[in-house]
Amino acid sequence: MKHLPLLRHFIVVAALITFFGFDAPLKSISPLNGAWSITDNNNTTSLLISDGYCMITTYDKDGKKFINTWGGSFTVAGNQVKLNVEFNSDDKTQVGKSLAYTYSVRNNTLITDGNGERAEWNRVDDGKSPLAGNWRITQRKQNDKMADMPLRSRRTLKLLTGTRFQWAAINIETGEFSGTGGGTYTFTNGKYAEHIEFFSRDNSRVGASLSFDGKIEDGNWIHSGLSSTGQPIYEIWSRFK
Repeated sequence: MKHLPLLRHFIVVAALITFFGFDAPLKSISPLNGAWSITDNNNTTSLLISDGYCMITTYDKDGKKFINTWGGSFTVAGNQVKLNVEFNSDDKTQVGKSLAYTYSVRNNTLITDGNGERAEWNRVDDGKSPLAGNWRITQRKQNDKMADMPLRSRRTLKLLTGTRFQWAAINIETGEFSGTGGGTYTFTNGKYAEHIEFFSRDNSRVGASLSFDGKIEDGNWIHSGLSSTGQPIYEIWSRFK
């Protein structure tokens, strides 16, 4: 039963794509971009979509409990949406599999009906922000020198919509899931701030806020300040497509 919120969210994505009648990569379909959520008792399931990538996470914010997360990239063909699963915190054997679902959608209320279950979802934001997108660390300062971080199977991605963020450390080859965290963010006058709502590695971080210096330069996101453990960081993130 614990996987049902994840399945419902995937059906939502399929619903949106087929409703708008597009046969194109997900990242080109602006009505899909943004954050969506559903609340079930104390649990919130968050769906973030940007740059053709999605992350789906279930958590209990008040109870400071992370439950699970999964996600990956989408393609669209006819009336089907297929997801290439790149991570799944509950079951790494799902990584590399392609999943497809059917749909129903209406305006800003998303309605899913499948597998004997009907659910309604609310739009959280429309995905519009200078930082909205799927990002990967490409350089990091180490010993006062910038070190390149070439693309490998082991990678850290950060997905941002208009108001929400989530990072995930994953390995698309082995299926290893190393951790995730997310919540809301603001980006104003060169200051980027995160407000943590879930953190798989350390639930004591839930409710904390972190502030960084940030700027977009040559299409890259330059990010500096102190990490969640208090260590100084200087990172360059690039859009990952």
